[in-house]
Amino acid sequence: MTLQQIYDLALEMGIKADPRGMDGVKKYLLRTKREYEELPAKKKEFFDKESFKNPYSDTRILYGNPKAGVKKLMAGIDADVADLLLLDRLNQKGEAIDLLISHHPSGHALASLHEVMDMQIDIFADAGIPANVAHALFQERMSQIKRKIDPKNHGQNIDAARLLNIPFLALHTVWDNLAHEFMSKYLKGKKFDTVGEILEEINKIPEFIEARRGKAGPMIISGSERSRAGRLFISMTGGTNPSKELYMELAKAGVGTVIDMHLPEEALMNLRNFILM
Repeated sequence: MTLQQIYDLALEMGIKADPRGMDGVKKYLLRTKREYEELPAKKKEFFDKESFKNPYSDTRILYGNPKAGVKKLMAGIDADVADLLLLDRLNQKGEAIDLLISHHPSGHALASLHEVMDMQIDIFADAGIPANVAHALFQERMSQIKRKIDPKNHGQNIDAARLLNIPFLALHTVWDNLAHEFMSKYLKGKKFDTVGEILEEINKIPEFIEARRGKAGPMIISGSERSRAGRLFISMTGGTNPSKELYMELAKAGVGTVIDMHLPEEALMNLRNFILM
């Protein structure tokens, strides 16, 4: 396969697994096109036209010739300069690795991470939060994330890839969508009385069995195994966590248990009296 084919396949899989559904993705892409058309000419020059077909600003080819062939690749969660150097060293030893894939983004894919959070508005609306409330709260959270990321040295990893001439690909929300879809299907139709029963079921997943051996498995961070489960809400995608206020809105909407990938401490402190995690 070529780098472009791998990217296109990943994008196709991510869209199929998108919790908004195909119609939701199409609506988002249409909004993106309209936003571009309404821009003045001076701003159109800097618009990321890849977003016309790719709804995930954090999933991009970061460096490399799209036509380059790929027979062997290396992938990591936080692939950075150290991983690029490791790949280069492995190639010196004869491994012949053609591509580095990172889950978490770098460069422009990191700088635009806040944009992909828009998808969570629909996810939270489906959970029962009024869409206008979700939209208003997410606008502020997206601004916070942008301000947090802006000062970072976005281009360091890509510069290293360029100097070492190593093709570099980021697949963030695409992989998160697949995780969200997997967990949703895995738990669909199953009934749980307590949070402990949910945790027990999740811990049957082979990858989590392995994670537990390394003391990094799933855990209950609010409530206890005896806590009543109530209605489940799965949150595995959408860039990063929403604001703590949105978790409170979930409680008002009748959600009893949130199954999340990670949670900021400030949100946890507010949740402990309302939602079980």
